[in-house]
Formats: sequence, structure tokens, C-alpha cells
Amino acid sequence: MGPLEGVQVVELAGLGPAPFACMMLAELGAEVLRIDRPGGGLSMGPPELDLVNRGRRSAALDLKQPAAVDVVRRLVARADVLVEGFRPGVAERLGLGPADCHAINPRLVYGRMTGWGQDGPLAQAAGHDIDYLAVSGALHLIGRAGGPPQVPANLLGDFAGGSLYLVIGVLAALHEAGRSGQGQVVDAAIVDGSAHLTTMLLGALAAGSWRQERGTNLLDTGAPFYDVYETADGKHVAVGALEPQFYADLLGKLGVDAPDRNDPANWPELRKVLAETFRQRTQAEWTALFDGSDACVAPVLPLAGEHPHLVARGTFVDHHGVRQAAPAPRFGRTPTSLGRPPARPGEHTREALADWGITDLDDLLASGAAVQT
Repeated sequence: MGPLEGVQVVELAGLGPAPFACMMLAELGAEVLRIDRPGGGLSMGPPELDLVNRGRRSAALDLKQPAAVDVVRRLVARADVLVEGFRPGVAERLGLGPADCHAINPRLVYGRMTGWGQDGPLAQAAGHDIDYLAVSGALHLIGRAGGPPQVPANLLGDFAGGSLYLVIGVLAALHEAGRSGQGQVVDAAIVDGSAHLTTMLLGALAAGSWRQERGTNLLDTGAPFYDVYETADGKHVAVGALEPQFYADLLGKLGVDAPDRNDPANWPELRKVLAETFRQRTQAEWTALFDGSDACVAPVLPLAGEHPHLVARGTFVDHHGVRQAAPAPRFGRTPTSLGRPPARPGEHTREALADWGITDLDDLLASGAAVQT
């Protein structure tokens, strides 16, 4: 099921953003075969809890062996998409670069996920989410006035600026290939995606309505009516009362008089009023008070936190005994699915390769080119 039913994807296993992109493709209905190195790679936990690997089968191939590279080429011959997250040049050295694969399958969409991109002075440099955010300017935006930039875990770079842009590129290239009969390379670089995410604020900067100084603007905690506040029990609520009518609802629910918010000179006093008021009740009490209102106040919940709205929508689900986020977005006619639980590297080597038409499995397993766990 799913809108991508019938699409076949070969994933050359990597870290973080490329697996997340392939997870999404699988949830959208694509058949994704993950090619792991024997023994797997870096992980933040045991394989069954590496949730970005959910929804697809794993075959383990030792790509240092020519026979294993030949297997991938045979998979490419029938695939619609290949995704790799190596440093630039690695796939070419393996004999699995775009030219190699397009010689086998001209319709193939070849998705490349990197931090710095396929070219440029930093293309061969190591890096992580925090570095790409730093160079793109996105990291500079986040933080309190007078303080250092604050790190948003690896959500903004790896997944928003990386995985989602790779998925968008792959889907667009698949659509175009359906018309032209020709595949192409999708160069998804986290530094590019992170910069692209700042588009609205770049416009505001040019217009003079956004300042380079952190924590002084409307949407970066500069405005006291768009910020988080501590409650009596040491928890927090988020306030996003931007529109005048929502702000009026906020003040009405709080029962406070406040200075004119349109004059930034009044913001320190307004912040003090809001901070002192929110510290008078617990998070649960404020949540109950603002329930159903347009004041744009919400409790700041922990990871996988419980909330009636999330429960009603099934935003989090228990899948094979692990609480995790359900697929997004949702479709009215072709439903998405979590599919299989995360697999151990090589868990499905025999069955998956057989389903993809690889018939010399015994020889491959005996030689060590393929590994079944």
C-alpha cells in the first residue's frame, strides 16, 4: 500500500539523514532494500531500536569484494532509485557511481546525501549536522539575546535540511523520469537545505524587519509573546500569541494588565509580567486553563509525551513494543505504514536477494561476499 507502491529502492546504508529518507520512502509504500556492511555501522542503540531503519529488509554485502559489487549492479538493473550517503567519490571508487549505474539502468534516480555536497572546497571534509548549520547561517539564528547559538539536536540539519530535501528531490526526479525515460542525480547537501530553510528570514533581513542579533526578533524569543515560560512545577509552556486577537485572548486568560506590546521598549517589562504570572501555576493547570482557547499556549512535553490531541490522531504508536512516531504526512486513499521493525544488518539477506532475482546465493554466502545473520 501507499502512494509509492511498486517503486523499488536500493539503499547503500549510511548514517542519519540517508536512512531517515529511506525510512520515509518505505513508509510511503516503496520497496526499499537496505544494503548493510557485514556487522553494520555506527548506531545509537541495539539494531531493534534503530528506528530510522524501520520498514525495510536488510541484506549484508561486503562491497570490498567484486562479487558483492556485482550484486548491487544487478539490483540496480531493476531498481527505480538508488540512495547513497558516502563522501563524494567513494561510490565511484566502488564502481557504483552514477555513470556506472546509469550505464546499467538509464532510468535510475540516483540520490546522493552528503553534508557539504558533491563539489566545493569542503566537499571532502568531515562534518556533522552542527557544522552544516553553522556555515549555512541557520545555527546563528537560534539562541537568547547576548548568548551563544543553541544546538537544536540534529533535527534541523540532518533531517529537515538533509533527509526531507533528498526525499523531495527523489520524488521530483521519479516524476520527471516517468516523462523523459531518463534518470538523473539528486545532489542533496545538508548545507544547501539548511540555507534554503532560512528563505523567509533572508527576505525579512533584506527588508530590515529582521536583525542579525540573536534573540531580538519576533520569532527568536526576542518578543515576549513568542517564548517559553517556566511554570510552578519547574516545567514550561510555549506561548505563540502573535496575532492581536490571540494576544488579547492570552492576556484575558492570564488576567493581567500589560504594557503596549507594539513598542519593543516595553518588551522587558512585558516579559517580566508574563514570567511572574506563569510561575504561579503548574503546567497542568495552565494547560487546562488554555484548553480550547486561541491564546496559542501549549505545554512543552518531553519526547513521546502524552497529550489528548496526539492520542486522538495517533501521532505516536506502539509498534513491536517500541513507542515511536507514526508516518507523516497522511493520505486519504493510499495509507502509509510503519511496516517491518528495524532489522539486524543482514537479517534478510537470503530472502531479500532472492526476491530481487539474485539466484547464486549459496556461492555468495560461501565466499563471504554476502552475509546472513
